Amino acid sequence: MPSSPTKKKPTLLCLHGWGGSSESFTELRAALKGANVTILTPDLPGFGTEKEPRRPWTVNDYAGWVEKFVTQKKVTSPLYLLGHSHGGRIALKVAYRGKVKIKHLYLCAAAGIRHKQTLKRTLGIALAKPGKLLLSLPGLRQLDTLGKKTLYKVFRVHDYEQASPVMRQTMVNVTREDLREILPLIKVPTDLFWGTNDTMTPLSDGKVMEQRIKKSTLHVFPGVRHRIHRDKAKEIAAIVKEQIG
Repeated sequence: MPSSPTKKKPTLLCLHGWGGSSESFTELRAALKGANVTILTPDLPGFGTEKEPRRPWTVNDYAGWVEKFVTQKKVTSPLYLLGHSHGGRIALKVAYRGKVKIKHLYLCAAAGIRHKQTLKRTLGIALAKPGKLLLSLPGLRQLDTLGKKTLYKVFRVHDYEQASPVMRQTMVNVTREDLREILPLIKVPTDLFWGTNDTMTPLSDGKVMEQRIKKSTLHVFPGVRHRIHRDKAKEIAAIVKEQIG
């Protein structure tokens, strides 16, 4: 009697958020320890140990990089794709492009829903350079360090101020794109994980995605903020394990 074919071990590919790295999934790796799954947590270009792109990138550029990574690593089906924040934005675009066959999509506080630029953030970016000039004036130099920290804390533009010119424009490029229109075209079963206290990608974004992605389920966690992939790693892992089998 012929032996049954060996079942392929599934792969979970995790994409971190802006400013993060593979370290972002430390808790999730621990929660999935012993599970029948190969976990890949690469650093995205411009973060961790991965070099910056030579030119400013778009969401499509990041999606293309992920597709190339899957090919180079010879990842075989079934492939499960998880993304947090910026990584979620990329995961959505990868699923939409359809160049990589995805079994299931997991979005943790995913970015991708564009909001009108708030006056506070607009002023923050506009003042990033003038603020330094102002604080360099005689009599204000001693306030330079504290002043800059206060300025960027108030206007919440830390990531923009700390980035290189290439990554600054990359940030502008990726946040400018609104992915609402592609959501109904995503056919992959999707689980959405969101915290009620997320101020970076608000719960309303998760609800938009749940409404527009046909095969989606929204899991809401009271009191949790943007780092849901870390704070609720055990709960996310439990759902992943159940679906991978």
